[in-house]
Amino acid sequence: MTSRQATTTLWRPTGPKELDLVRELNWRAWPPRLPDQPIFYPVLNEDYAIRIARDWNVKHNGAGFVTRFDVESEFLSRYPIQQAGGQTILELWVPAEELDDFNAHIVGEIQVVHEFRPAAGDCGSGRVG
Repeated sequence: MTSRQATTTLWRPTGPKELDLVRELNWRAWPPRLPDQPIFYPVLNEDYAIRIARDWNVKHNGAGFVTRFDVESEFLSRYPIQQAGGQTILELWVPAEELDDFNAHIVGEIQVVHEFRPAAGDCGSGRVG
């Protein structure tokens, strides 16, 4: 009999380009960071992820998505929780050079749990779809 490893659920707000790359990786991994992105930031709170996807990704990328995924808890213990603002604004800072190792500890698939698009009539935001 095998015991199932404990996991921690994380969320990641993302735009359409990064989501396309996750899809190309069969919903099992995050793509390599760009040169100007030395850190990968998954978050520990769904509400925080929603705020970023809705308020930032929609404005800057035309759409925002919140993904949810599980990672082996023991592996995550190497990354201290970072408080990036208020009490619920919590994230992990994964150095870009460790992302392959991080991806190897994702359990299951990365799932899209929320999608945000510009509201009809938003000035300057354009239409998506």
